[in-house]
Amino acid sequence: MLTAAETAKSLIHKSSIQIRPPVPVRSTALGLMAAPMRFARNAEIYGEGEPAEYLYQVASGAVRTYRMLDDGRRQVIAFYLPGDMFGIEGGEVHLASAEAIGEAQVLVVRRSSVFARVEREGDFARQLWTLITRELERVQQHSLVLIKNAEERVAGFLLEMAGRHTGTMAIELPMSRQDIADYLGLTIETVSRTFTQFVQSGLIALETSRRIQFRNRAALCRLNA
Repeated sequence: MLTAAETAKSLIHKSSIQIRPPVPVRSTALGLMAAPMRFARNAEIYGEGEPAEYLYQVASGAVRTYRMLDDGRRQVIAFYLPGDMFGIEGGEVHLASAEAIGEAQVLVVRRSSVFARVEREGDFARQLWTLITRELERVQQHSLVLIKNAEERVAGFLLEMAGRHTGTMAIELPMSRQDIADYLGLTIETVSRTFTQFVQSGLIALETSRRIQFRNRAALCRLNA
């Protein structure tokens, strides 16, 4: 069976890469350069230690990156939503693995092609820089999570997700409670208990297990301050 990188390599040489993704994205920095690829739920996009030959942009669905720790625990590093670019590495290999959270469509393009276009087109370089700085800001914010308590971590996470959705009063989380726990460095029991506390305190309402309605956003902001 072909890996995602090997499949991308074959797709990039086909004319079908000109097809636009069926779901609109917030940014089309990779645009028609990229090959659209579909991934099933929990399918690996690339693995830790594999050559970082491609850049990726989420067209639909959501993606998580993670590393497995020496004690067997999983550390989720980031979540990527439509329009987000990922797979950007300073070296020649990926430092983490990437998986589709649910069914996802991802745009895939060779790093060398992106770098060549950056040298030719100033507008494209500015679009790419905006996406990269957005990711760096998220990484910097997430690095502060370990100095916060559970309520502050979950409040910050909900506000982060709200800031990445178009709606402001309610959000649909694509990830599971376990994903959230591994992202925040908490147990799934602590995450679930904190959600329940927020509901009982009138901060949020749970329309479903993943659809969150904000009832007192100001209080969440105070927790996250």
